[in-house]
Amino acid sequence: MAAAKKKQINVLIADDQTLFREGIKDLLEAEKEICVIGEAVDGQDVLRMAKKLKPDVILMDIKLPHLDGISATRQIRTEMPATNILILSSFEDEAHVLEAIQAGANGYLSKMLPASELVRALKTFATDGVMIPQSVMGKLLQGLRSKGAGGPEANLTALTKTEIRVLSFLGRGLSNKEIAAQLGCSVKTVKNHLNSIFQKLNVSNRTEAVVKGIETGLISAEESRSL
Repeated sequence: MAAAKKKQINVLIADDQTLFREGIKDLLEAEKEICVIGEAVDGQDVLRMAKKLKPDVILMDIKLPHLDGISATRQIRTEMPATNILILSSFEDEAHVLEAIQAGANGYLSKMLPASELVRALKTFATDGVMIPQSVMGKLLQGLRSKGAGGPEANLTALTKTEIRVLSFLGRGLSNKEIAAQLGCSVKTVKNHLNSIFQKLNVSNRTEAVVKGIETGLISAEESRSL
């Protein structure tokens, strides 16, 4: 029986720097599983192209003309909630990371990443639905704390002990495969745990689950110190 053909990842790149944008395009098009279906040069452009092309993933810069990447992300998330947005930015401070995630970005990566790491991150993002490296997750945690995030403790009985462990692993930036290795189970079982967590926390993806976990105290300060 022939192996199932992997789904191609259609990517829209939004960046106003021509050399960087074309470099990313050349890098991604060298991968058989990735297809760059469009290039946007400003925030208004990415909104228009996202509606027309319906990409699987948008690689979004923050500093865009006419409409910044954060505002574009927020608008796309409102109008096209199923669209995945991965921030690729030179800004790595807590404020930008927090603002991007709260605007609805599924992941956040630095432009300083090696080319191979960007490709790996994009493929992981396509399968797992999130890509927030441990260093960035630490900044997200710090940003939430600096803004006084974190209300009353969540109802821990709503999640099983295993689901709380899975949420903790999400907070450390682990992929589904890595979580499965930690739990000694299959990737399919991890996905089942994630679906249950999303339903119980009333969120739609891994990033929202992590943010909800941080805000409600399900992910503790002690755990985040290892990030």
